[in-house]
Amino acid sequence: MARLFIHGLEGSSQGTKGRYFAEHFPGMLTPDFTGDLGHRMAALAEVTAGHDDLVLVGSSFGGLMAALFTLEHPHRVRRQILLAPALNFLDAATWQGRHSTVPTMVYVGEEDTVTPAELLEPVARAVFADLVFKRLPDDHRLHHAFPALPWSELLA
Repeated sequence: MARLFIHGLEGSSQGTKGRYFAEHFPGMLTPDFTGDLGHRMAALAEVTAGHDDLVLVGSSFGGLMAALFTLEHPHRVRRQILLAPALNFLDAATWQGRHSTVPTMVYVGEEDTVTPAELLEPVARAVFADLVFKRLPDDHRLHHAFPALPWSELLA
């Protein structure tokens, strides 16, 4: 099993979440991604080459990347945890007809104005058959809720 954290659009492996995973889960992959979605997805393909049984954690734009990767490679992903995923950054037509049975956890802040729960939940429910969708008392960055999530269980 390989664990991978995919940071957001303006994030890095040195951000709060990346440092948390590096400290608490040594061996978890926390690469940096730059460029547009196409460049980032190509880099994600390189990082995951040779890895199966993946547990993906994606934050914001990284959550979008994780979701797209899972839809393209469901046999390689054990589970995905999406933190305020930017599913709303793509046109609704992108998601039509796409389905996954990979276990998926979505956490989104009730005060999130970047990826509002009311926009994410319908997409997530339509695309991910094995879904747990949780609204948390937080904003887009989930700084308050993030450390309290059951990471040892989620990443097992």
